[in-house]
Amino acid sequence: MDIVDGFAGAVGNTPLIRLRGFSEETGCEILGKAEFMNPGGSVKDRAALSILRVAEERGELRAGGTVVEGTAGNTGIGLAHLCNARGYRCVIVIPETQSREKIDLLRTLGAEVHTVPARPYKDPDNYQKVARRMAGEMDNAIWANQFDNTANRDAHYATTGPEVWTQTNGSVDTFVAATGTGGTLAGVARYLKERSGRVRIVLADPSGSALYHYVRTGTLEVMGDGSITEGIGTSRVTANLEGTPIDDACLIEDQEAVTCVYRLLREEGLFLGSSSGINVAAAVRVARELGPGHTIVTVLCDGGGRYYSRLFNPQWLQQKGLQPG
Repeated sequence: MDIVDGFAGAVGNTPLIRLRGFSEETGCEILGKAEFMNPGGSVKDRAALSILRVAEERGELRAGGTVVEGTAGNTGIGLAHLCNARGYRCVIVIPETQSREKIDLLRTLGAEVHTVPARPYKDPDNYQKVARRMAGEMDNAIWANQFDNTANRDAHYATTGPEVWTQTNGSVDTFVAATGTGGTLAGVARYLKERSGRVRIVLADPSGSALYHYVRTGTLEVMGDGSITEGIGTSRVTANLEGTPIDDACLIEDQEAVTCVYRLLREEGLFLGSSSGINVAAAVRVARELGPGHTIVTVLCDGGGRYYSRLFNPQWLQQKGLQPG
């Protein structure tokens, strides 16, 4: 029998899915790591589990304690599942600009949810800083601090990176991913570069983020007017991202990402969120630059159900100047 131990035991070991249409039109193998198949429905389950395990091992989180986090949604969802499984209280601070589906799901999972106005990181009322203050005022509580807690990237170094290497039999030429906290890209990049220096790491960035310019020039400068994507793109280098070996970056506009999301649904049968659209669009761009015969791996971050009222709402897209498909 093949049995795992609870929610935590089901995290990771997600398949690589060959994206047939994109692979055939580029002559490359474009493969998506199916992170939406984690038990909490996103790539963030890995970081959430690692952050809790490290806090428990260090004695920072004891029985009956509280986990507080500022999140765009998915890390909070993973934490809420794990807190239920481990007997902790979960308190989530989330920008009110995030999708209603994610906010409602967090509450359904039993998290105490505080919505706050979206403010830049430098603002003392930024959602991450609000979460830190709240945790500091509680007994037996931790602030998960997914952006600067390197247990995040360590999870991907220990699990996601080795999975990608094994599943491709070491044939991966390029790993492409957008980043918010930096954990996925940083952990996978470190592992793959240790296995082979020929593997290229490419950061996919949405409009309104500063990381594309940072990778290309070494300085942080916001490019574009903003994006409909949630949880990716940032104006700073997090502790997780710092020092990551990145070879190049792609700036992906929203329409390109939305087109990929609808192609993934209509051609591949995959109902995914906007971050996956950014990632696949960047993987396709890299494939065309490299030419046929290469293997490009990216991340299918989460399911489309968390964005149904926006990304899959033609009226909402039209208001943003975007077209489905």
